[in-house]
Amino acid sequence: MHRIHLLPGGPDRLIQGLRAEGAQLVGAQEQPDGIVLTKMFGGLDLDQVLRENPQATWVQLPSAGIEKYGKVLAAHPERLWTSAKGAYAAPVGEHGLLLTLAALRGLKTRARAESWGPEGGVSLNGLRCVVLGAGGVAAEIVRLYKAFDTHVTVVRRRDEPMGSADRTVTFDQLDDVLDGADVLALAAAVTPQTEQMIGAEQFGALAEGAVVVNVGRGRLIEQDALVEALSSGGLGGAGLDVTDPEPLPDGHPLWGLKNCLITPHTADTAEIVAPLLCERVLTNFRLIREGREPVGRVDPQQGY
Repeated sequence: MHRIHLLPGGPDRLIQGLRAEGAQLVGAQEQPDGIVLTKMFGGLDLDQVLRENPQATWVQLPSAGIEKYGKVLAAHPERLWTSAKGAYAAPVGEHGLLLTLAALRGLKTRARAESWGPEGGVSLNGLRCVVLGAGGVAAEIVRLYKAFDTHVTVVRRRDEPMGSADRTVTFDQLDDVLDGADVLALAAAVTPQTEQMIGAEQFGALAEGAVVVNVGRGRLIEQDALVEALSSGGLGGAGLDVTDPEPLPDGHPLWGLKNCLITPHTADTAEIVAPLLCERVLTNFRLIREGREPVGRVDPQQGY
C-alpha cells in the first residue's frame, strides 16, 4: 500500500504527511492502491473511480456518518472501507453539551430578549440522561455529562458497557429507559433500524419539560412529531445541529419555536475537522501498510 490518490485533492498538511510516511501520490489513472476522499459528500463519482481501479483495495471516507455512500459501499463490498467515525468526537461532543445546556437554560429566548423578563432554566446537574449511539461522539457526550453528576444510560445495538455510563442497554429497551428521562441526546448513525427511531411515543415517555439534543442525523427523529412535542409543551426544549431535511427550509415550523435552537450542522466545521481528518488518514495509511487493523473500519453490509 504505497500509491494513494486523493479525491479531489488535499491540503498541504495531508500531502506532506503522506509523503513523509512513504506514500506516492498519484492520479486516478495511475493505478492507485488506495483512494482517500478529502471532502464530504461532494459531487464526486466515487463509483466510477472505483470501477476504473479494481486494484485499489482501500477507500477512506471523510465523514463519520456515511449513509450517503450506501450505494457505492454495496457495489464494492470487497474493498477495505474506513470512515472518520470517532475522529471528530471531541468537537461534536462539545457541541452536544453546548446544545444541551442551551436547551435547559432557554438560551434561544434570552438571546432574542430585549427586556429583563422572568427567570428560568434548569441545571444539568443530577438529571437523568439517555444517549443514543455507540461511537466516539456518544462516548464523548457521556464523558461530558458525567462531569455534571448525571445518571447516564447509553442505548446502542450491543449491550457492551460504554466508558463512564451508568448503564448500557440495547435498542429494544429504548422506550423503557426513556420513561421519565430529563435529557435525550442523539449521536447515532442512520440505519434501517435507527431511522425515525424517535417519534411521538418516545417524546411522550420523557419527563415533563425534558430536552432533546441531536448531533447525529436528522433522520433519527420524526420531525413532525418533534414540532408537535415542542409546540404543545410536552418537551421543554430542543437543540439541533442536524435536521430532516437538511438544510432546513426557510419557514419550517421549527425555526419559529422559542424552545428550539438550531445550528446549521456546525458541530464539525471544515476548519475544525481538517486536522482531525488528516491525522485519521495518516494513521490508517500507516496501520494498513504495516498489516494492522485500521481505525474506523466500515462494514459495507451494515452501512457503518
